[in-house]
Amino acid sequence: MPHPTHPDPTHTHPTPPGPKQPAPASLRLVALITALILLAAAAVFWSGLLLMGFAAILIAIALRAGARGLHALTGLPMRGGVPVVLLAVLALAALGLRLAGRSVADQFGQLVQTLPQSWQAARDTLSGLPGADSLLGRIDDGLRSGEMAQRLPDMLGMVLGGLNSALGVLSSVFLMLILSVYLAMEGDLYRRGAIRLVPIRHRPRAARILDELAGQLGRWMAGQALDMIIVAVLVGVGLWLLDVPLALILAVIAGLTNIVPIIGPFLSGAVAVLVALPQGLDTALWVAAMFTVIQVLEGDVLMPMIQKYAVALPPALTLLALIAVGALFGPAAVILATPLLIVAMHLIRRIYVEDVLGDPTD
Repeated sequence: MPHPTHPDPTHTHPTPPGPKQPAPASLRLVALITALILLAAAAVFWSGLLLMGFAAILIAIALRAGARGLHALTGLPMRGGVPVVLLAVLALAALGLRLAGRSVADQFGQLVQTLPQSWQAARDTLSGLPGADSLLGRIDDGLRSGEMAQRLPDMLGMVLGGLNSALGVLSSVFLMLILSVYLAMEGDLYRRGAIRLVPIRHRPRAARILDELAGQLGRWMAGQALDMIIVAVLVGVGLWLLDVPLALILAVIAGLTNIVPIIGPFLSGAVAVLVALPQGLDTALWVAAMFTVIQVLEGDVLMPMIQKYAVALPPALTLLALIAVGALFGPAAVILATPLLIVAMHLIRRIYVEDVLGDPTD
């Protein structure tokens, strides 16, 4: 009869693997610092690419908002709704160009031809002011015909460089639109991928923050579009009542530049005043007063009404964001200064103030 076998006390059985231990705090700190350094380097060296990606995200949010509304009305899936919304926007743009494009183009050409006459009227108006004669003399010295002839090769180089820049801008805009369509059609996929970069215990919080950001940026774009349309209509009607020439193109410029707070309205108002100067100093003063009234109306009445449903931004922080973005990324990037400020304020409030400091803000 075989003897029963007894287990060897020296024999050790393999223990099942336990849960993975988190990395030490020092290692997590090093990883965080490394990530911040890499993000800072990317912001410096790839600023153009990052800004184009951010602009594509904004367009994708708008396309998804339209597709979501189309889905609520017709039941069309999001993947099919995004191209429909894009085609509808392009069709409306083509219709607008067909109806008003010729008038806008003609008035733009007239504006370019009118600017020298407007500048001469401005010189005549400013010539009597103290200190203005020396400034105008310096400008005239820089525009002498001999110097212009000597600088002709440089001017041709500037023209060619401008054409190359324009082609680069057009290609960047085309790539940005393609990227925004992909982001809009596969938004949930990229959202899940971004959330997976966050530690597991923080992923529900990260998902809520991303959804809140998308909602805030979408409401800001809707409010900004409404604000631009109202300002363009008010400026167009005001210039028409004042019998200022090129009212349509000046209204379009006022509406488009209104996307840049503080600076945009000042530039559009300056162009309108310059165009109105040949009509007389009193007309130019009336135009300046009209722009001032419209901006006061927008700032004190219109924007507070819009910000009830969109995002309220402190004016001082908005101005600082414009200066900072323009200094870091160039004048063209100031268009994105306000949405970048929205993102920064929301992340600071949710992650630092609430999660780190433990101070609820809602």
